[in-house]
Amino acid sequence: MSLPTPSIQEFHASGKLVVHRFFSDDEVLAMQLEVARWLNEGMFRDVSTNPAVQNLQCIPLHPRSTLFQVLSRTTKVVSAVQNLVGSPIVKILDQSFYKPAHSGIATSWHTDNAYFQMSDPLGGLAMWIAIHDASRENGCLKVLPNAFNKTFAHCRDPLSDHHIRTEIHDKDALYCELEAGGVVFFCFGTPHATGDNTTDQPRAGVGIHYVNTTRMDGLNAERWQQLDKSDSRSSSEGDVEFSTLVQETISRGSAHLKPQEY
Repeated sequence: MSLPTPSIQEFHASGKLVVHRFFSDDEVLAMQLEVARWLNEGMFRDVSTNPAVQNLQCIPLHPRSTLFQVLSRTTKVVSAVQNLVGSPIVKILDQSFYKPAHSGIATSWHTDNAYFQMSDPLGGLAMWIAIHDASRENGCLKVLPNAFNKTFAHCRDPLSDHHIRTEIHDKDALYCELEAGGVVFFCFGTPHATGDNTTDQPRAGVGIHYVNTTRMDGLNAERWQQLDKSDSRSSSEGDVEFSTLVQETISRGSAHLKPQEY
């Protein structure tokens, strides 16, 4: 998907871009079924430190899901990412967070660049996909716009067994409420967090992280995936393969899961 010029300008100015209905209904259903499979097969790990609540993380996705392997190199994804950070790009990380109903807790405020340490905070981005409808009540993504060039001190997050956190006032946040299939692009310097899920339905999100290889100074490259996503031929082949995988996932998942399970 080629993004319009005003959208690209918004990302470069504010460090974030919200795109509604980026994925089709069938693609959303396939992603929901895939997340349900990970859950049923025990691929998520609870990273919270409080046994009374849960923050389930599945990382990385690449070896666990052909569907998301191929999604990350489809034309509309690669084109949008290149519109925002330029080319060539590599994918360096993919993960999912799952918030169970009532007990799913927040992921604290942080910047990705506190982990990645790139000198150019606009040189990489995350594409956050709403797997289910995301609202303030179920802990949607929230970001702090226009802050990607600032430095935020981070410390260990006592709510997580391995994450870090920074201090941001929620009153300054933009809440990214989305229907399933919408996405938020935010650069590595943009502070972001999610909230608690206080509803009676679970909610999941998937984050895929990309870097422009000409702008990755400072990145500890050995720690992350380095999967080239810039080849136009592989993108067009990925479109066909992704379409096939979507239908296969729907057929397989619908035969084994009840609608309330995804």
